[in-house]
Amino acid sequence: MNVQSSAARTVASDSVLLRETNGPIAVLTLNRAGARNSLSEALIGALSEAFTTITADKAVRAVVLTANGSVFCAGHDLKELSGRRSDADGGRAYFAHIMASCSDMMQQIVRLPQPVIAAVQGVATAAGCQLVASCDLAVASSAAKFATPGVDIGLFCSTPMVALTRNVPRKSAMHMLLTGEMVAAEEAARIGLINRVVAPGAEREEAIKLARKIASKSQHVLKIGKEAFYRQLELSLADAYRYASQVMTENMMARDAEEGLCAFIEKRPPKWEDR
Repeated sequence: MNVQSSAARTVASDSVLLRETNGPIAVLTLNRAGARNSLSEALIGALSEAFTTITADKAVRAVVLTANGSVFCAGHDLKELSGRRSDADGGRAYFAHIMASCSDMMQQIVRLPQPVIAAVQGVATAAGCQLVASCDLAVASSAAKFATPGVDIGLFCSTPMVALTRNVPRKSAMHMLLTGEMVAAEEAARIGLINRVVAPGAEREEAIKLARKIASKSQHVLKIGKEAFYRQLELSLADAYRYASQVMTENMMARDAEEGLCAFIEKRPPKWEDR
């Protein structure tokens, strides 16, 4: 097991978000355990700032997103939101600001050149489920559960729906959205919301292990592939093939593609230059 010293933390322990360096991997930890790691305005801002910094950090080859406490993320901070109903407009402007900020942060994960892996130790509901669905990969404890329960409190999970429906089959998504029922980790893996289920307590290390495997690849090629993966999903079949063919052609011109092919033919490990 990789144990990081306190010196590896780049954010104070009382911050809403912690960052550690584990070799080429940035580990981001939601740190509002007392508030069930709900996405307050401060936490959304901290995540957005972290992703902006990581985007430009060539030393980071993969990201693991985890959380302290027994809950991964309970969604938006409903107390913070409800507290703005006393605003002159009933909170409308603030609600719009939070939803837009959170949506932008979720899209940052998709646009990040480095792959992002969620390590889910507990319950992930509403925007917390959205956070898991927005990550490229997810490893979860067998004790983890997932839900979009907004319908139970008169607040349909419309923004979580966007990420959810891009991960799981339509009827599985509708069942979660219409009933608000909890989905166990094994079922979440079956429908494609997460990739892997591990024993409780092993999810963080398993996510880091997976991140290290990914980090061993060409960073340049991973960036090309991740961007192409999400872009082609929004295209028609014919347009997706045209776009993917263009991407493959450009990829073939990359130094690392030339090196990878030569290494394969020569039966040796490739030496990546990330270009």
